[in-house]
Amino acid sequence: MTPIRMLLTLLPVLLVAAAAHAQSLQQPVLTHFDQPGLSADQLGVIVNDDDPDSVAIAAYYREKRSIPAANLIHVRFKPGDSSMRREVFSALKRRVDRATPKSVQAFALTWAKPFRVDCMSITSAFAFGFDAAYCASSCKPTRPSPYFNSNVARPYATYKIRPTMSLAAASVADAKKLIDRGVASDHSNPTGTAYLLSTSDKARNVRAAGFEALRLQMSSIIPTEIVQADTLARKTDVMFYFTGVTHVPSLDSNTFLPGAIGDHLTSAGGELFGGSQMSSLKWLEAGATGSYGAVVEPCNYPNKFPIPGVVMAHYLMGETLIEAYWKSVQMPGQGIFIGEPLARPFAGVTQHAGDGSFTLSARLITPGLYDVQAAPSMMGPYRTVARLPVGWGTRELKLGKAPPAYYRFNRRAEPAAR
Repeated sequence: MTPIRMLLTLLPVLLVAAAAHAQSLQQPVLTHFDQPGLSADQLGVIVNDDDPDSVAIAAYYREKRSIPAANLIHVRFKPGDSSMRREVFSALKRRVDRATPKSVQAFALTWAKPFRVDCMSITSAFAFGFDAAYCASSCKPTRPSPYFNSNVARPYATYKIRPTMSLAAASVADAKKLIDRGVASDHSNPTGTAYLLSTSDKARNVRAAGFEALRLQMSSIIPTEIVQADTLARKTDVMFYFTGVTHVPSLDSNTFLPGAIGDHLTSAGGELFGGSQMSSLKWLEAGATGSYGAVVEPCNYPNKFPIPGVVMAHYLMGETLIEAYWKSVQMPGQGIFIGEPLARPFAGVTQHAGDGSFTLSARLITPGLYDVQAAPSMMGPYRTVARLPVGWGTRELKLGKAPPAYYRFNRRAEPAAR
């Protein structure tokens, strides 16, 4: 099964539409659309009280995202080291787990160092707990994540894991800019382009084998270009940027839209400071809102890096950055996720009404088989009036000559495999 076909197991969509007043021709009016996506009250923010920068970033993030006070989780450790010993981390993780409300489904870290726990990235260590099964001492696969490409909306409730992303930055000022970009992206439905670079670096160009199939599947949803070059320069509409090189030339010459994602497949991009290869932080400094990099040698296993089609599809269907990015990496133990977790540029739906009918539009509607239920009032009673199959790539749902009423679209099953 291809990664895109696996996406047909995404979570249900609830849609409620209400009738307009009789003087407005009694055309149905969309009042609510519940898409996938974590909310601020499901995110825990971990702050190192011994690090003034971490404290400042946490305070700014809580304010901008209205994070509940109960979700601010305090720890103490000496700041500044790139790596944390597993014994120190395990004790810290136990304290975090005891302090975290059960409703919290994911974590945001408010520091850039440490970015590693022994042989794991710090984001994977907080998600899974330290476990050497997520490491590899040579070119071998690691334990896969059960969250990969899943339809799960509440990962802690389902798997007892909390996907984690670091609000990584070289300064408090840079972290604030990152947070502001994430907030600005919400519901913006940007018209940017996905750039897929097929480079001359054969060892790091392994994701390019799937680029043409991805371009064909995504072209009706978002402009998608395959660039046969090591460099992308002076583009003003970058929404997605995937490449494979040790250093990304001309990165700063491009303009990234709020919520944009970019990463380079290489061995040490997750060494955020002092590494011999380009740090993944450079993506955020250039204007991206999310990136990913390996903290220890992963070899060039594509499944240890984001799969472009998977992250794009989940993001375009309305999931947050942390959900879409985490679901795109099958073996994330050796890689760090950085960015603004709650960025959600593709959430939202629009309605077009006329002549007693209406059309609902989104950038990408979750595939599945939907029961259309109608009722004379929001409180019901609802009865099934139609059944609509929604396939991959669907951007509109139409109800022709629909009478004024309240509607719900309940996803009940995935469509038959193609």
